[in-house]
Amino acid sequence: MLLLTPSVSATYPLVFWLVLGLCLLLTVGLIRAAWRRPDTRWRYGRLLAGLLAGAGLWLLAFPPTHHVPRATNEALVLTDGYSPDTLRHLLRQLGPGTALWRYPATASPDTPALTNLAVLRHQVPALRQVHVLGQGLPAADLPDLGTIQLITHGAKPGAGFRHATWARRPEVGQPWVAEGWFDNIGLPAGPVWVRLRAAGALRDSVQLPTGKGSFRVSFRPKTPGQAVYELDARPSAQASQLQTEPLPVEILPSRPLRVLLLAATPSFEFRFLKNYLAKQGHAVSLRTGLSRGLTQTEFLNQKAADLTRLNASLLSHTDVVVADAASVSALSGAEAGALRAALQEGQAGVLLLADSPTLPRALPARSAFALEMRFGAAAQQPQVVRWAGATDRATALVPALLRSTSAAKSLVTTTQNQAVAAARRVGQGQVVVTTLTETFPWMLQGNATTYGAYWSQLLSAAAPTLSPTGTITAEQAWPRPNAPLTLRLSGTTQALVVTPPGGQPVRVAPHQDVHIPDWATATYWPTTSGWHRFSSGAATSWVYVYSPTQWMTPHLQTQQAAAAAWAAQPTQVSNAVLPASTTSVPWSRWWGFVLFLLGAGFLWLEEKL
Repeated sequence: MLLLTPSVSATYPLVFWLVLGLCLLLTVGLIRAAWRRPDTRWRYGRLLAGLLAGAGLWLLAFPPTHHVPRATNEALVLTDGYSPDTLRHLLRQLGPGTALWRYPATASPDTPALTNLAVLRHQVPALRQVHVLGQGLPAADLPDLGTIQLITHGAKPGAGFRHATWARRPEVGQPWVAEGWFDNIGLPAGPVWVRLRAAGALRDSVQLPTGKGSFRVSFRPKTPGQAVYELDARPSAQASQLQTEPLPVEILPSRPLRVLLLAATPSFEFRFLKNYLAKQGHAVSLRTGLSRGLTQTEFLNQKAADLTRLNASLLSHTDVVVADAASVSALSGAEAGALRAALQEGQAGVLLLADSPTLPRALPARSAFALEMRFGAAAQQPQVVRWAGATDRATALVPALLRSTSAAKSLVTTTQNQAVAAARRVGQGQVVVTTLTETFPWMLQGNATTYGAYWSQLLSAAAPTLSPTGTITAEQAWPRPNAPLTLRLSGTTQALVVTPPGGQPVRVAPHQDVHIPDWATATYWPTTSGWHRFSSGAATSWVYVYSPTQWMTPHLQTQQAAAAAWAAQPTQVSNAVLPASTTSVPWSRWWGFVLFLLGAGFLWLEEKL
């Protein structure tokens, strides 16, 4: 018997009528052939077999439904990447009548779509638990669940980059490093190459012998502006890519510093440092002692000034004071006080070249540093030194070490993690001490990159931090199109102007913080991927919006962490009790297949006999 239901015909307008016509033609044809056969022994059997074959074919396409009790307090929500095995297990556990939806809404003939999570609370008022399968729910949609308890059944991650970190706003000429973890789960065993492409060329690569593990690639950007580097993984240098991910960076121009060099006697170290800093665009002033009471001064990239004594006026126009031990020891009480006051107020930093067995008494925070002199071959043979972001192997004479203390932070170390340069905060400023007193040989050897990276490391640590007039920071680490992006504004409360790639500027009104008037937040929904410019008053920030297929694993980890935090919150369970309800569940398609097989098999066998 063919069941023509309005709901089925409305759901399958074309397929329904095509299958119906096919089944009718088949049934009529089989009945006619069975009736017109000369052999009448099995005529009625052939007629019944023809009906069974037609009915079986129809039931195979559109199985009838039956009513089963419906669970009113639990439901299933399917998201992309869900496991069919997990779904079958939950249906067996909760019962076939459990409500089932797809989210976000996608075209599917067998599962209703859910356009809004808040609809769950209205369609099933007594719903207490919702099981989410697959990649999970966006963090911004979790509040729509209200008091419904969330239970997640996450999808297993595949091969690819598990996570990666990199500086989003590096400076021109500074070492830039990207590091993370790659996993080859599900791929053939073998080595994998992780490569970095930047500025249109291959810049660095590293091999993972087992196909998985941590990686670290580096580059030194040379041009300011927005750029998107590329990180890819492949089984060999010439093989096709396994995965490619973008590394967006906003490269900042180097910060020009005002550096005051104090040398008790002429030295190659200060001479090379003076020339290098001036070539890099820094304002340099040098005071060199020639004899008792006689000094020589030089000024590069700045106007001449009185360097006879350190005072508040001179230090207010200085970012970093670089001095040797003898120059600091020769400071008068007034000069030492002025230097200490500049440190406390964050006007200037101090960088000491510890070229004597003891540290000067006038050095601020002297007790935080302890020298350990080296003798013999240890002091006369070059040692390998390293620092954060170093890309080249550097060796230098290490006449002394700095005994580690909890008050000082190591900046440069030996291969045994022995500190040779360290920093200590004094008020709002920084005091840096280094025992490497001869780094100019790097320049003589043509290794200007190592020389610049070393001094950039020390000067950046000693230089006072700038107080920005305003900042705009994105709270989401992996922003996506069609998802809310929260911007935090500090130091500015003017309207936020958003300029999407290739689009017109859009104004977004920020919401001022009720506790801190200088803070505000704004929410923007990007519609496309790429660089977005955010500005509010004098504050400007660039945020890169990733496409939905980029950095999926870290994004899902963040999403799953938000879901776990939401699920851990105590919820007020609804005590609403509704009368039992039923739902329609289709019979197994095997019944139609068996009927069709019996009818067609009988017709074939009867004709052979």
